[in-house]
Amino acid sequence: MVKPTGIFLKKNKSTQAALFPQTYKIFMEEAYNAGICFKLLRELGGSDVPRVKIVSKKLSNMAKLEQGMVLETIHDFFGDNTELAAKHKYRIFQVLENIIFEATQIQDDWGERFLLLALDNMTVETELEDIYQDAASNVLLAMCKHSWTLVASKIEEDFLTGIFPHRSLLYVMGVLCTNDQLLTPTQRALWQEQLIQMGTRSVQFLAEDEWAKALMYAITKPDRTYLEQSPEKTFLFIYFGMILRAANNSAMVRKHLKLLLETSHHFAKQREGIALTIGLTAERHLDDAWAVLDQFGRTGHLKKTLNNYSLKEEEDTKWKWASSTILLSYGQMAAKAKENIFPWVDNISSRMVFFFRNSNWDDTLKQSFLEATLMLVGAISRNEGAHSYEFTQVPELVDCLMVLMKKEPQDTLCTTTRQQVMRIVSGLCKLRPHLDSKRKSKVLFTCFQSVYKLPLVEALEKHTCLLADPPDIQKLYMDTMNALDELLQSLISENPKSEELHYLLGHMYTWLSSEKVHERQRAVRSCMVLLKFLAQNACLDPSEEFGRIGHIVGMLGMVCQDPDKDTQQLMLEAVTYLHQIFLYQKGDRVEAPVLFRNFQENEEIQSLSDQEPIPMPETPLNASSHIIKAFVKHFSLPQMKDLICTVLDCLKSTLDFQIETAGEMLTVILEDFGPRMDSVSDVARILYGQLTAIETVVAKKKVLKGISLLSRFHTQELVEAFLEYSLPLERYNGGTSGIPAFSRAVELTKFACDAINLWRAMGSEKMIAARILHLLLNKLQERPTPGDNNWTKDNINYLDSLAAMNTLYEIQFSREYKEAVQNWYPQLLLGLLTQLHYIFELSLLEPTKEKNEKSEEEEEMPSPRSTSLDSVKSLLYTSGHWKDFAHLELQGAWDLFSNFNTYHQGVTLIARAMVQNSCSQVKGVLFQAISNMDTKPERDKKVASLIFTEFLNSPVMLEEFPKQAILSYLHQGLADPNPSIRVISLQGLKNVIFDTEKGNLLRSQLPAFLEGFYHNNEQVVMRVMSTVSDVLYCLSQQGAGLHCQEIALNLRSFFDDERNKIRASAINLFGDLVTTMAGKDYYTLKPHVHQALVPLLMHLKDKCPQVVMKTKFTFYRCAVFLNWKLRHTLFCTLAWEEGLSARHFLWSCLIIFYEYERAEIQLIHELSGRWVLE
Repeated sequence: MVKPTGIFLKKNKSTQAALFPQTYKIFMEEAYNAGICFKLLRELGGSDVPRVKIVSKKLSNMAKLEQGMVLETIHDFFGDNTELAAKHKYRIFQVLENIIFEATQIQDDWGERFLLLALDNMTVETELEDIYQDAASNVLLAMCKHSWTLVASKIEEDFLTGIFPHRSLLYVMGVLCTNDQLLTPTQRALWQEQLIQMGTRSVQFLAEDEWAKALMYAITKPDRTYLEQSPEKTFLFIYFGMILRAANNSAMVRKHLKLLLETSHHFAKQREGIALTIGLTAERHLDDAWAVLDQFGRTGHLKKTLNNYSLKEEEDTKWKWASSTILLSYGQMAAKAKENIFPWVDNISSRMVFFFRNSNWDDTLKQSFLEATLMLVGAISRNEGAHSYEFTQVPELVDCLMVLMKKEPQDTLCTTTRQQVMRIVSGLCKLRPHLDSKRKSKVLFTCFQSVYKLPLVEALEKHTCLLADPPDIQKLYMDTMNALDELLQSLISENPKSEELHYLLGHMYTWLSSEKVHERQRAVRSCMVLLKFLAQNACLDPSEEFGRIGHIVGMLGMVCQDPDKDTQQLMLEAVTYLHQIFLYQKGDRVEAPVLFRNFQENEEIQSLSDQEPIPMPETPLNASSHIIKAFVKHFSLPQMKDLICTVLDCLKSTLDFQIETAGEMLTVILEDFGPRMDSVSDVARILYGQLTAIETVVAKKKVLKGISLLSRFHTQELVEAFLEYSLPLERYNGGTSGIPAFSRAVELTKFACDAINLWRAMGSEKMIAARILHLLLNKLQERPTPGDNNWTKDNINYLDSLAAMNTLYEIQFSREYKEAVQNWYPQLLLGLLTQLHYIFELSLLEPTKEKNEKSEEEEEMPSPRSTSLDSVKSLLYTSGHWKDFAHLELQGAWDLFSNFNTYHQGVTLIARAMVQNSCSQVKGVLFQAISNMDTKPERDKKVASLIFTEFLNSPVMLEEFPKQAILSYLHQGLADPNPSIRVISLQGLKNVIFDTEKGNLLRSQLPAFLEGFYHNNEQVVMRVMSTVSDVLYCLSQQGAGLHCQEIALNLRSFFDDERNKIRASAINLFGDLVTTMAGKDYYTLKPHVHQALVPLLMHLKDKCPQVVMKTKFTFYRCAVFLNWKLRHTLFCTLAWEEGLSARHFLWSCLIIFYEYERAEIQLIHELSGRWVLE
């Protein structure tokens, strides 16, 4: 016996020579090969399965060489062995199927033989049941490749006999309908026509009860396996649909559709089959199909399930997913009805939405709704007439799809639901009416949320590693991202405008600033793909301006320096496409220059550009700056504003690199393009608005730096703009008594802090600070006259003046303006004093409140008057003239500014303090006062005249002007129409500088005044002391001479007088005497001052407040006279401190002074003794 492994076919090498012997040889070879084939066919009946597989393969190989011989042997083997076992025949049929299917050509006679052989065995009942019949049927199906016409005619002949077809024949029909590889496109089209004809010819059978029952039984019969539906069952649903489609009897159609819907809906394939039948029927009977579905959905068991009625357990499995069948049926109706479906779309859509919202939710319902909607959208999209219809239910369908999207688990990606939803929405977006802005925004938000928030692909793969059949996560993820890209492209294609592009990219803004790298990268990729689509297809309408390009550039630019290199490269590519689009919109049809060519290409991220990267220098280190420079040179002012707004908004990001990038972009914008910028006031308002909205210190510094840069070129515009946001009058809580407001002991509000920092940033450069101060002074002086007919408190100049006043108050505390304030001190002092006068004119003075009128929680809010007065205080204190401030504070001079009637006295005391302290600014203030005396506003003249007149007591006056010039200024005042100015000038003319003898005369009268100190009438004594004070001030340059000792001696006797007013007047007059004698006859008055210190210290605790105040001022003036150290600390202690610590400090100062004096006297005695001995 020859082993099978040694069997081989001998090749026929016939030649024309030796014909007869060669023919015999061929005959013997064929007989030998046929014997081997016969032997292999017998071995197929063995029980050794591996051996059977080897034999099957050998037979297939033999057929490739000797097809006729193998087919003939198989045919003869069947004919000669009629008693073969079913399993043996089954295996032969499998081999025969494989041989026929793989053969390129089969002779017609063999095709007919095996066709008959297959038909004979397809209906044979064996122990193998359907498996044997299917094997025989597969032979018939394999013959379709070679003899399709013969097979089709034979099938039709056996099918339309009037007897319900055998199962195997249904199997063949089912495979032909579902297997696309069996037939060519042409054969497939012919087969469809043949099916329609078979359906038409089968209508008569449906009228027969027996045939109809057999059909319904075959349809409802359970399949052998629940995993997939058998081919015969699939064909039955198609066949049933073809029959009902061809029927002309509407009642019969409705009857059978209703019977079909009454069957079980438990299995998925059953539901799909029912839907397919209804869809095929609807191609000619759309009304009937709609009516049956509508009635079925509103009555019976389905109505109970929709209304959550409890069903019996056996009914539950049958009707639980009936809603799914209805949804699929509506989808099939749309798919099969083609252009006839348009008038029905809204009705179908509304019913689909109804069943979706009212059925029990599960994956089955979800998938059915998705499939039905896909079929509906596909049917509409395939017909060109869709654009002439308006589909009102599209928004409702979109809402249902968004519900599906939201229900997808956020931590896994195991299904195609996301991409299905997005592709459906892409199709719906093309229909009319288009989605409104609100619903479109909801779609974008939901899709971005569902896709971008997915975990990393590696994490997604870990979630599916334990599944029995895990999906390809990489492919599933990319398909999902591509579906999102298609959705965005669909939206922009339907509305190809720059406004729509901004709308789409704007919804990605949140994701571009996400703290998670993979979320940012996904958003950037979507941006890049969308921009590439637009750049390559030139979709945008070039007739309209790219209005929001500034916002887009700013939004994308902040990601160009992302720490993640892949994200960075994607964004650089996106910006390059955006640049091309922008230049195209600008009308530049020349090929746009490529911003960044060296896109990184690696295994994970590939450049989407179709062209090969062009070698060029590396990407600039500061890509964001490069982008700004490339775009902004083409920007209009509105686009520039939009860019600045976006960059500033990026400063609110929680990501450090984005804050840094936004800061760099802002710097480039304002540094490079600031000088050419127009309408700077609008930009300034944007900067300020963002400054107040930003929380982080780093981001605020970036904005302030930008303001500083802009102030170099547009100082005036910025000052005018920022005055609108100047500090409000309610900038802090607290009154003007006690510790002054300028001590900064109160907390400023966040709003005020931002405003202060803004002005500080503007004044960061010395030259700019001086310019700002000058502009603020000009604004301060723009005071509309209350007498004007068109004047109101809302007048812009009035508001600007108040705002300038508030701003000047605050910037005095900033080190940036320190030097400027010193240089502009004279203008500031007169300007603020004049402003206070102006506010009095406007009657803005707040009524003075008693302390006991205020509750503990309520405090006085400063008015414009108090703000202006605080500005004067802070000017004196912060500019180094604290000695002038001390004179005013200790004698309570600020109260004089609370009333318009005493206002001039307060101005006079300020000027007097400057004179008495030999202020370094006397000269500058004097010249400024003379300049103001020539101005038109009377208030300016009045303030200047008061200061000029008081400065007559300063030696600076005669150093700078001759007496004749001084007199001319005073005579000019006498001619002024304002009586107050005339009175002030007249008082100046009586000054002793114009008559030196007048000083001697006044000095000689002093002894006579001393007698009046002892008069019995208290009022007389006070008037005499006041007169002596005036005389001493007039003699301030000459001094009181030797009379000072007598005056001091007499005054000290009144320090302990029982009368409060007399004590206060005596102490105050003693202080005036000390000030008058400062620098003149020091040693004459010094002993009296020594002796007065202790009594004065005691009177600091006097029961009379007026005495205490006068004592503090006099004590301070004595310390100045004696040239004590720590005079500033002494002033603060006297002015604002109370209690034991204050008294301890004052006693310490006194003890230190006395110890120093004793040491000095002892030294003088020793030196005197040594001089006598010598």
